[in-house]
Amino acid sequence: MSTTTVTRQIVHIDEELCNGCGVCVSPCAEGAIVLVDGKAKVVKEELCDGAGFCLGVCPTGALTLEYRDTVPYSHDAVEEHTAEQAAVAEAAGAPLYIPQHCFNCGRSEDDGPLLPVRTKGTSTWVCTRCLPALIHG
Repeated sequence: MSTTTVTRQIVHIDEELCNGCGVCVSPCAEGAIVLVDGKAKVVKEELCDGAGFCLGVCPTGALTLEYRDTVPYSHDAVEEHTAEQAAVAEAAGAPLYIPQHCFNCGRSEDDGPLLPVRTKGTSTWVCTRCLPALIHG
């Protein structure tokens, strides 16, 4: 791991607000967020790309983006980490991820893209087929 630091955007998780529900884990394609002792944590900062797909699904608002000094994002570290996670899941006979579903039609992320959305006070997922109707009524 590099000891170089850069100022960049990265996810911050407020432990006081985090209820440990884990819905932020799945949208993190890099695997940077895990549950530790009932709270979401950024396990390795070089895995967090700062895109923030996890933010929209947090029901308590515990996740934010901040600019701060940290290690650079590492695509190589992400590839290594996701390969390790896939091997662990395969060895345990467990799924690599839990597919999310559109709150409106039930379409799985395995069938098409889903986006995080807040609606009626909740954080959930919507597919790209249902999004226009949600926006335009």
